[in-house]
Amino acid sequence: MASYQQLKTLLSSRALDDAFACAYTPAQYDQQYERFLKVLEEFHTRFDAAGKKDVGLFSAPGRSEIGGNHTDHNHGKVLAASISLDVVAAAAKNDEGVVRIKSAGYPMDMVSVADLAVRDSDAGRSRALVRGMLDRFVQLGYKIGGFDAATASQVLSGSGLSSSAAFEVLIGTLINELYNDGKVSPVEIAKIAQYAENVHFKKPCGLLDQMACSVGGFVSIDFADPQSPVVGKVAFDFASCGHALCIVDTKGSHSDLTDDYAAIRSEMEAVAGFFGKQVLRDIDKQQVLDNAGAIAKQLGERAVLRALHFFRENERVDKEFDALQNGDFEQFKQLVIESGYSSYLYNQNVFTSKRPTSQPLSLALLISEEILRGRGAWRVHGGGFAGTIQAFVPLDMLDTYKKAMCALFGADACYVLNIRPVGGVRLI
Repeated sequence: MASYQQLKTLLSSRALDDAFACAYTPAQYDQQYERFLKVLEEFHTRFDAAGKKDVGLFSAPGRSEIGGNHTDHNHGKVLAASISLDVVAAAAKNDEGVVRIKSAGYPMDMVSVADLAVRDSDAGRSRALVRGMLDRFVQLGYKIGGFDAATASQVLSGSGLSSSAAFEVLIGTLINELYNDGKVSPVEIAKIAQYAENVHFKKPCGLLDQMACSVGGFVSIDFADPQSPVVGKVAFDFASCGHALCIVDTKGSHSDLTDDYAAIRSEMEAVAGFFGKQVLRDIDKQQVLDNAGAIAKQLGERAVLRALHFFRENERVDKEFDALQNGDFEQFKQLVIESGYSSYLYNQNVFTSKRPTSQPLSLALLISEEILRGRGAWRVHGGGFAGTIQAFVPLDMLDTYKKAMCALFGADACYVLNIRPVGGVRLI
C-alpha cells in the first residue's frame, strides 16, 4: 500500500516490473502501466482528492475452459486456466461502512456493510455480487469493512472468458487483502464468489469459472462432491511452449439458446435417471454402453451420445493433466483436438438445430483445422452453439491464423492470450 503520489511516481517511472512479474509478461508491462495509471487517477478523482489514503493495486484474471466441455454440471472433471485478460483496481479502506466501486463505463455501485440482506430487485446487477461477497465473508466469520475502488476490465463480457467471475474474485481479493491479511485461500474465495452469484445475483452457476479465476494457472477441478471440489494446480510453464492461446469470437447470436444449453444437462441427467441416479458421475460408462439400446429407445440416441461424451471427457481431463505435468505439450494438443471433435460429434453443441444454416463455429473450426493441422490444436470454447472457439497456435503461425480469423469474423475477432500463472492478487 502506498499514497496516491507514491504510486503515481512508481507507475510513471515504470518502476513496478518486479510487482507485475507475477501476473504479466514483460511484453504486457507498458500496457499495464497505462491501465493502472488510469484507474489510479480515477480513484484519486472520485475517492481521494487529498491524496492521503493508503492505496493498493489489485488484479483478477478471466478464465478459459481447456478440457471438460459440459461436464461440471453432472459432477465431472474440468481443466481450466486463468488468462492474461484481467480486471484491475486501485482501492483503499474507508471508515464509512460503505463499499463504493466505480467500474469504467458503468455507474458507481454502493453497498452498506450493515445491510447485506438479499435484494431480489438487485438480481443480475453488479452490486448484488458485491453484497453477496460481503455477506458470505461475514457468514464464514471473516472481517469486512468499507472500501473504495476504481476498476477497469479487459475481460470481455459475453466472450466466454468469465467477466463476472473475474469481478467477483477481484472483490473477494480486495476484502481478503484489506481486512483479512490475505488469510482467505483462493479456493475459499472461489466458493464465496459462487455463493454471491447463486444467492444474490440469482444465477445458478457452477464453480468452474470462479475457481479458475481465483486459483490461477492451469487448474484441474473434480466436482464429484460439488461442495468440496478437488482442485489440482498443474505445474506447467505455458510461456515456454512456443504457442499462443487464441479465442476467436465468431459473432454468432446467443439469442434463444437457453433451451439448447438446458437440453445438454437435462439429457445427461435423464440417462443417470435411467439407472436411478441424479447425475452421470454416479454411474459409469460401461453401464451406458451395456444399455445403450434401451436408453436410446426411451430417451433418444442423442442422450446416449451426450452421456458417453461426458465419460470420455472426464477421462480426457485426466490425460490432459498428466500430459502437462509431464511437459508433453504435443500429447496435450492432440487431446484438445479430441475434446473438440467429441463436442462437435457427440455433445453436439457447435451449432443449434434451430438455425441449421447458421454455423459460424463450424466454419471457424474447419478453417482452424486447415491452417493448424499437424501443428496446433482447436476446439469449441465454453457453452457452444454460438460465440467462441479456442486454438493453441504456434507463434510462427500466429499472424497467419489471426489474419484468417479476422477476415472471416471481423477485425476484432481473434484475441491472442497467455496463460497467467496466478489468480486474484494484490500487486502492491
